[in-house]
Amino acid sequence: MKEILILYYSLHGSVKQLAQHLAHGVESVPDMRARVRTVPKVMTESDAPAKRVPDAGAPFASHDDLRECIGLAVGSPTRFGNMAAPMKHFWDGTSGLWMNGDLVDKPACVFTSTASLHGGQEATLMSMMTPLLHHGMVLVGLPYTNPELNQTRSGGTPYGASHWAGPDGRQPITDEERKLAFAQGQRLAEIAKLLAAATRRSTRPSPARGRGAGGEGLAK
Repeated sequence: MKEILILYYSLHGSVKQLAQHLAHGVESVPDMRARVRTVPKVMTESDAPAKRVPDAGAPFASHDDLRECIGLAVGSPTRFGNMAAPMKHFWDGTSGLWMNGDLVDKPACVFTSTASLHGGQEATLMSMMTPLLHHGMVLVGLPYTNPELNQTRSGGTPYGASHWAGPDGRQPITDEERKLAFAQGQRLAEIAKLLAAATRRSTRPSPARGRGAGGEGLAK
């Protein structure tokens, strides 16, 4: 069973809900499983101890999660058109993975949630793409063959799934937003599965054609 890592940070729960819908999309693909992980808050005091294990919900992500999964979905709320500090802090610590090329050629996608409809959804999505491109990952968006992209009156972009949570963060996820998040997870899993299979074929040794330069050992 191959796994897709769904990595998110959520303060009020909207991004977490999107992550769950992406996970359902991933697991709709045969032989694929979602591994859901989050990141801890960034502490405002440098000497304050960070929690090693969350009180509830998804476990904190490790670098091994990134190495072991064949695809990645990254989600964060917006902070002035950028990913939230906890997610940025996590990616700032992945230079070892970058130096080893551990994420090269793995497919990845992004998703977000904002309080206002024009509060930086697309800018936030693109900010999360930047470290993924530096890691050599293959970005997966949402094509307009998904009719919900033309029907939505809230979240949903070709750059990635999104949600308009409202000023108080209580706006429910719409049917279109849910379907787009599911479709994104499904598409990511399908592409990851194809790429993983192609990689296995390309690295498989070819049948021996003989033992010597002159072809000794070939059938006469």
